[in-house]
Amino acid sequence: MSHANAALTPRARLRLAELIVNGGWTYAAAAKMFMVAPRTAKKWADRFRCEGAPGMVDRSSRPRSSPTRTAPDTVRLIVGVRWRHRLGPVQIGGRLQMPASTVHAVLTRCRINRLSYIDRVTGEPLRRYEHAHPGALIHVDVTKFANIPDGGGHKFVTRQQGKRNAITTGHRTGERGGQASGYRPRIGTAFVHTVIDDHSRMAYAEICTDEKAVTAIGVLQRAVAWFAERGVIVERVLSDNGSAYRSYAWRDACTQLHITPKRTRPYRPQTNGKIERFHRTLADGWAYARLYETTDQRDTALPGWLHFYNHHRAHSAIGGQPPVTRLTNLPGHHN
Repeated sequence: MSHANAALTPRARLRLAELIVNGGWTYAAAAKMFMVAPRTAKKWADRFRCEGAPGMVDRSSRPRSSPTRTAPDTVRLIVGVRWRHRLGPVQIGGRLQMPASTVHAVLTRCRINRLSYIDRVTGEPLRRYEHAHPGALIHVDVTKFANIPDGGGHKFVTRQQGKRNAITTGHRTGERGGQASGYRPRIGTAFVHTVIDDHSRMAYAEICTDEKAVTAIGVLQRAVAWFAERGVIVERVLSDNGSAYRSYAWRDACTQLHITPKRTRPYRPQTNGKIERFHRTLADGWAYARLYETTDQRDTALPGWLHFYNHHRAHSAIGGQPPVTRLTNLPGHHN
């Protein structure tokens, strides 16, 4: 595409060149008609004679050769220091005895000029992926939230009041608690089983009482049915290496559902990064978004928040649109 100050577009260049080459116009006459210099008219006419219509398109202004470009060995050295030590251009330039501007140019060319582009553990560039269509891969995982004592937890009330609420709730549920007994009150944990589609980011979640294989299988079956209602056929499922997902029961359940099970590399949660990031959004947008006075109050709010996430919340990874916009095969879309 031509720049904002260009006098000629590719189509206008072609018309100019055809008038000169095929119409017999002089350079001066054609240049006057298109309000450019005769030298410009000659340039496009000469290119038209050599290359024809394809020669009228824009070209890169990059030179054919760059004698002063940083040597490949030096580039590898800069990139190696960046990966191993995560240093900035000034520090790398001081260590390698070269200008920081040169280091920055190399890092930008290699697309590692920001530390956020580099994996924190390995120092290698982040490898982002996205499957081509909904259902090609779904991610599954479990996140945990402590249940809320009656009256609210310490994140919204004071820590002292939150402890008193927990003690009262613990006594009411038959758990031992309180400072006198020396036991910390136990009010339970909510295991939120989450499923997210890799392409569309459509999310499904259930609150359960454990993370056993039987529970995880039930969530998977209901999630597959939920996606099928929206026209999405699940082909693969990616999980971490939790005991539930390594069980024979999980493998057999995937076989019955005609789904290929896949697991992440051990100690590598970044592979399942989409659902890990969803857990943070889930915590900020639902679990800790406001004061809940009871666990039931928080649980009741989850379906409404999931609907908001799937149908209304702008998602930065898919162009600022809600996930449902990527399901082009929804019932009624093509009526």
